[in-house]
Amino acid sequence: MNMLINSAETVVADALRGMAAAHPDLDVDVEGRVVVRRGVREGGRVGLVSGGGSGHEPLHAGFVGYGMLSAACPGEVFTSPVPDQMLRAAKAVDSGQGVLFVVKNYTGDVLNFDMAAELAEEDGIRVERVLVNDDVAVTDSLYTAGRRGTGATLFVEKIAGAAAEAGAPLEQVAALARRVNDASRSFGVALSACSTPAKGSPTFDLPDGELELGVGIHGEPGRERRAMMPSRDIAEFAVGAVLEDLAAVGPTDGPVLALVNGMGATPLLELYGFHAEVARVLADRGVPVARTLVGNYVTSLDMAGCSVTLCRSDDELLRLWDAPVETAALRWGR
Repeated sequence: MNMLINSAETVVADALRGMAAAHPDLDVDVEGRVVVRRGVREGGRVGLVSGGGSGHEPLHAGFVGYGMLSAACPGEVFTSPVPDQMLRAAKAVDSGQGVLFVVKNYTGDVLNFDMAAELAEEDGIRVERVLVNDDVAVTDSLYTAGRRGTGATLFVEKIAGAAAEAGAPLEQVAALARRVNDASRSFGVALSACSTPAKGSPTFDLPDGELELGVGIHGEPGRERRAMMPSRDIAEFAVGAVLEDLAAVGPTDGPVLALVNGMGATPLLELYGFHAEVARVLADRGVPVARTLVGNYVTSLDMAGCSVTLCRSDDELLRLWDAPVETAALRWGR
């Protein structure tokens, strides 16, 4: 496949060089693979660090900035960053108030962030860890023990970042992050496979005219394959799966934050059309939507498809969601 790259070996470094050129408010360590918000230690706030394999942009580096992440650690494509990166990020953002690690539930990420937390604590940095595991499609997969971490990562990073920006202590920021994760559920759908730069061809076989219901963000299998369906039917299936699981943690008739997320290759024309169906299903089921975000935020390279994430909200979570944010990928309120 044709790709806009120099080589598979340099694709992550090249992207980081481009990010540095486009966003001078970020300190981008291309060799050390860490992206840090410039001046992040000023004001003595809790630091927020996240990261994961590249290929999911703008997650995570695109969320570094005012009101969100303090730093991000990009790994190689679909490969966890290493503990040294995470430790380097923790040291860069710690102002004495501690650091929160936001970790998607993939085995490599979990193990490496756990190791980095131990190393940071040995260096006198207080660390809390929050695991994001919102995907309701399957339990256990090729990359996880338990549920995968997907779209709720954005909600966790935004709301915890707003709390940290306001000066909340580490324990409170971590508790809010866990609360958001516990109140969030996601479900993804693939219309085509993704292609990694190293492989240069689709990473899994999805025949024309079929879709994968419950796909993971690395192309992991979901619940089932079916013949291609209209957008309205996909929305019924995805939203139904999310609401069914949310019902286990309480009533689902309160207001929700809604994310209609593209997997990388689906145009906004289709995503907004799909969101119309998601909004219809939620209205039919009596679920009010407080805030909505539509676009490519937690992607899977060039995969065509989408995911739906819902987070049960309240006045506090909505206030923190609405708080100003200024990052490469998310901006409002300033």
